[in-house]
Amino acid sequence: MDQGKKILFEEVPVPQAIMKLAVPTVISQIILVIYNMADTFFIGMTGSDAMLTAVTVCMPAFMFLSAISNLFGIGGGAVISRSLGRKDVNRAENASAFALYGCLITTCLYCLSAYLMRDSYIAMLGGVHPDVHAYAAEYLTVTVVFGGMFTAVNTMFAHLIRAEGRSLHAGIGIAMGGILNVILDPLFMFVILPEGKEALGAALATALSNVISCIYFTALILLSRKRHTVLAFRFHQDAFRDGSARELLLNGLPACLMTLFENISYAVMDHLMAYGGMEAQAGLGVAKKVNMLAHCIVRGMSQGVMPLIAYSYASDNYRRMKEVIRTSAGMSVLISCVIMGICLIFSPWLIGLFIRSGSASAYYGTHFLRVLCLGCPFSAFAYAMISFFQAIGQNRRSFRLAVLRKGAMDIPLMCVMHLVSPVIGIVAATPVTDVICCGAAAVLLVHMQSDLMNDNEKVKLKESY
Repeated sequence: MDQGKKILFEEVPVPQAIMKLAVPTVISQIILVIYNMADTFFIGMTGSDAMLTAVTVCMPAFMFLSAISNLFGIGGGAVISRSLGRKDVNRAENASAFALYGCLITTCLYCLSAYLMRDSYIAMLGGVHPDVHAYAAEYLTVTVVFGGMFTAVNTMFAHLIRAEGRSLHAGIGIAMGGILNVILDPLFMFVILPEGKEALGAALATALSNVISCIYFTALILLSRKRHTVLAFRFHQDAFRDGSARELLLNGLPACLMTLFENISYAVMDHLMAYGGMEAQAGLGVAKKVNMLAHCIVRGMSQGVMPLIAYSYASDNYRRMKEVIRTSAGMSVLISCVIMGICLIFSPWLIGLFIRSGSASAYYGTHFLRVLCLGCPFSAFAYAMISFFQAIGQNRRSFRLAVLRKGAMDIPLMCVMHLVSPVIGIVAATPVTDVICCGAAAVLLVHMQSDLMNDNEKVKLKESY
């Protein structure tokens, strides 16, 4: 690690360090959401509920790639940051190489499985209508089967680069892919491909933008290999001997499961909503994407400060670690409250950007957005705590919260509330789960403080907490 990054992690005032690390990540996450919404926006211009629904039902399959990249990226990033805090460069290099090859192999297996079971996969995700199924098959084949490798690897690289304190470079790579996708979407959809192939055009734009982003990250690492990075492409068996591979998997598993269960939850929601009709599915898809804005800001904040938390913890600077947690979590909750207010007041206008006003899809989307956004402040705190536990190696606590937040609680609630209110009840399960998970996060945080207080090696926390 160069001297500038060492000063950033150890000496720069906490608010300034958070801004320097988190702002590029937050911006890149916002751009990521915008480019995800770009497909919905341009497809909405066609007036086809079938295409809109097809993109919606494919979202969990596409986001499963994020689960893979989080397993190796967030897990590897935490190991790298803590290794740098302990001045163990070799361990950081071993972790980065294991992350790369682990991500490549796992993504290959997933993409192959998605191709072999494509039709049953789409039907399971809610693409039961023949028109929806046909469009979804095209979209899934391009974005996941052929473009999945580049999508997973470029996100994984962003996590690893951020772990070294180079948040700006990570943000540029992610933002580049997003901006390119927004530019390429209308080109493929309305210029290059014929009418009726807009879903395929959106898929091609997404895949190509991720290919270019992956090339950027690879070139960045290769060019800075000798002086500015500990990231390595050469795998060494020491990754198993020094425990870095095992630690990486344990740290990354909660982040992977949280994304995985989130996708399963969305798939269950789409499947249940299929009984409400194509209009309800289309409205739900748009509402979820608009609601993602609050979550992407929180995710960007948490991912941006994770290396700072991990480094401070590994170097025994607990007072600085506590200040980072308190400041970043408070900012995330505050921003989420503002976004919740905007969604509640302007939901018809926000949904109207993607679906023509007055339609049944717009009606559903407006009501769904107002329900979903109620959980934003609560999920912000819970997500901040999950990231905190990951950063300091509290894998059991982060695992419990990850499973509780998506999967263990909201899927049973959706099934029960679906019986009470067939349409709104399905969506209302999400904010209810967010409130419960927020309370659980607070309880786990108190227990963690008590455990660390009683640990003689962490006695310094007595004054900090």
